[in-house]
Amino acid sequence: MWFMYKLMIIIPADIEDPMLNARWPDFLHAAESMPGLLREASVRVVTSLFGDQEINMVHELFFETLIDLQEAMQSSDGLVAGQIIQELTQGQMTLLVAEHREDDIENLRNYQQND
Repeated sequence: MWFMYKLMIIIPADIEDPMLNARWPDFLHAAESMPGLLREASVRVVTSLFGDQEINMVHELFFETLIDLQEAMQSSDGLVAGQIIQELTQGQMTLLVAEHREDDIENLRNYQQND
């Protein structure tokens, strides 16, 4: 099992794709330069099945520790990335800090067989 922390950026559907696409590479360049970044993931939402908020995209930045995540956000690259994402979403995004746990299906199946 993997355990880490992540910053989740949730971008609502009403953010126009041309504006998002135009500045997204700038955001990625700054975000990918943040110290301590282990990996990232982008998810484009195809269909919203339930809920009040329509989502366009979820972008996740993964760090080993909560301190690493906090330091990355306060770094010069983190501040630039934050400014860009604020501008391109007009402040309409949601930011979440989360504990992330992940496991391989083989390990889960082994666990189930031992019950």
